[in-house]
Amino acid sequence: MRVQVLYFGVLREVFGAEKTTVALENGADVGALLSVLCGVSSNQAAADSPGKLWTTLAVAVNREYAGLGTMLKDGDEVALLPPVSGGLYAG
Repeated sequence: MRVQVLYFGVLREVFGAEKTTVALENGADVGALLSVLCGVSSNQAAADSPGKLWTTLAVAVNREYAGLGTMLKDGDEVALLPPVSGGLYAG
């Protein structure tokens, strides 16, 4: 099956794209997708530090938040949303 993956924030830099299509085995879940993506990351620093990036992602499947065990099906859209930090308080 194939799913479309949308990258936000730092993940756009990690993968060098806004979106890709990923082929997975039938019956794969979100956790399996993240394992595949971690292994093909073009940014070795991101691949080497899964505790810092991969475990803090929010994931949405077809625009609804999803957990690691959420089953995927052919044609799903999966958005990967890293945590946001920074900013300036001008109070």
